[in-house]
Amino acid sequence: MASFSKARTALAALREGLSGAVFAPGDPGYDQARTAFTALPERRPAVVAQCADEADVVRAVRFGRELDLRIAVRGGGHGLVGALVDGALVVDLRRMRRVTVDPAAAAVRIEGGATAGDVDRATRRRGLDAGGARSPAVGMGGLVLAGGLGRLDRSIGLAVDHLLGVELVTAGAERVRAGAQEHPELFWALHGGGGNFGIATALTLRLHRLPEVCSALLLCLPRFGPAVIRAFREVVRTGPDRVGGAVTQVTVDRPMCAVLLTYAGDEADLRRLAAPLLAVPHEAEVWGAEAHPPPDSPSGLRAHWSAECLAALPDELVDLFCARAEARPVPAWSRHLLFPLGGAVAAGPAGYPVPYRDAAWVVHPFACWADPADDERALAWVREARADVRPWSTGAVCLALVGDEGPERVRAGLGAGNLLRLEKVKRAYDPDNVFRFNHNIRPV
Repeated sequence: MASFSKARTALAALREGLSGAVFAPGDPGYDQARTAFTALPERRPAVVAQCADEADVVRAVRFGRELDLRIAVRGGGHGLVGALVDGALVVDLRRMRRVTVDPAAAAVRIEGGATAGDVDRATRRRGLDAGGARSPAVGMGGLVLAGGLGRLDRSIGLAVDHLLGVELVTAGAERVRAGAQEHPELFWALHGGGGNFGIATALTLRLHRLPEVCSALLLCLPRFGPAVIRAFREVVRTGPDRVGGAVTQVTVDRPMCAVLLTYAGDEADLRRLAAPLLAVPHEAEVWGAEAHPPPDSPSGLRAHWSAECLAALPDELVDLFCARAEARPVPAWSRHLLFPLGGAVAAGPAGYPVPYRDAAWVVHPFACWADPADDERALAWVREARADVRPWSTGAVCLALVGDEGPERVRAGLGAGNLLRLEKVKRAYDPDNVFRFNHNIRPV
């Protein structure tokens, strides 16, 4: 650790040189800069560097390495792993949100702090889509690099499948561009290996032309939950890959089971496909632009979530899912999600470290609560939701949907057969394991 005088001098230089903003304990704005989506646990970084561009990221990494500080990276969204670390330098990318669409090349360049909502606003008005998260608040960088899931995956594939290039700042503060021809091993590792190899300051994704994307939202009483999920399962089984969606629970004056259907096509086709769902008694149905997922829980709450990838969705599992959903802690904020895979996900490139492609469904328990007295009850609910479905689990997991659940889950999220190759890439680009506050890959 550097001496106090050296650290003070280096911090002053960082404040002077950064185009963005720098916050240390005691500074006005520090508490806001360290606020996370989840209040569990509270973290106090040594320095938060809110970078405005790639040059700022280079300066911040050099500062951290000079002072032998631990370095954590904060992207544009939220997660349970590594964004804020006690006593560390946090390289915060949330000011870097520029999204640049090139319609002629059918490509989009996304800065490292952009959210899925930022990307949708820039692409959908042109009838284009990059794939993306189920929530507009999710950071695109973390979602893509961790092989995360989105609302149109069955139709166009995972967002990471459309990755054309990544602009990266390494642990040595060097700028690297990885693509199919440049740093190809690094480019391979970035297809699911997460933030292990550097700080992704920008990603370029291939766009898909989707002139029409429509949605439908149905709300039914919880007692009809098993019937509506079975009907949803039938819509997915018999319909084209262009249909997808999710089931969750909401509280709209009273608890409801919500089914969101998404479709890469026109509303008339979706209405025809949705016939089995519409036959189930329901309290409301919404079509078109007003049909959207329930809003995210507010930030600043305590939160924990996880996921399991499933080989099938038999009736027994449907009943377990519905019972666990009704038992969720703090129903106004907590969610229990169920959504289908298959289609273009299963047909995507097999060579990358995305091991869950053969899963048919995913369950995603997501607990949010405010009172620390509810901690154990909420954490236990997430554990029990996973345990319910374990007999049908494929064993793989989407790392973008889980927190720190131990090295075996990391292996399950990367694919055991990929680990040695990933460790060699890690050794080449981050031999000191500087970027380790994530689902970590150690240098071999």
